[in-house]
Amino acid sequence: MSMACASSIPASSPIHARQLSERIKCPSSLGPRQKGKHYGLRRFPKIVAYYGLKTPPYKLNALEPYMSERTLEMHWGEHHRGHIEALNKYLGKNDILYGYTMDELVKVTYNNGNPLPEFNNAAQVWNHDFFWESMQPGGGDSPKLGLLHQLEKDFGSFANFKEKFVQAALTLFGSGWVWLVLKREDKRLVVVKTSNAVTPIVWDDIVSSHKKYPPATARFARAQAFVNLGEPKIPVA
Repeated sequence: MSMACASSIPASSPIHARQLSERIKCPSSLGPRQKGKHYGLRRFPKIVAYYGLKTPPYKLNALEPYMSERTLEMHWGEHHRGHIEALNKYLGKNDILYGYTMDELVKVTYNNGNPLPEFNNAAQVWNHDFFWESMQPGGGDSPKLGLLHQLEKDFGSFANFKEKFVQAALTLFGSGWVWLVLKREDKRLVVVKTSNAVTPIVWDDIVSSHKKYPPATARFARAQAFVNLGEPKIPVA
């Protein structure tokens, strides 16, 4: 019995859940990376590692007094590392998802709102990578030019944006993230809350983020510190 399969989809192209499903049903379309496939007498080795833990672009104590070294040790060294290890363990069971960028992996495993098992860890890895890159020692400068104009247009003022951002962090139930999102179609900035691992890139939005941590008092201080540009320092444990 023979079976006809669709042609291979390049790993560098955007992959949709329907296309991934077709690839799973039709393993011959996966190309030379297919797990366990023989080519003559040669057997390709099983892939045992996929993604590595990225180091923040600063020392772990460099964000003090806004974020302590212990906080970085816990959320980067423990939580972030744990998501990487769990994701690689999932992918080690079947390398059909091997070769995708992290962005592609997050989008395809979101599966149009019906997340695959790999999604939670993949999205949390992306979220944490993005979060560490969103901060720098000494903070950033106040928004200027186009960004300031857009903030004033969409929120009324930069002060109004900061108020909405902090309020979103305080009212987010459970674990999650607060994002400053540029809606591509509307060309409009909005503050968005997502729960657990969900990230706006699954909706093709452009994002800036803030991670929300309990308890409420620390959450409030960290949210204030995150948007505290060009103003007096707000110490955070």
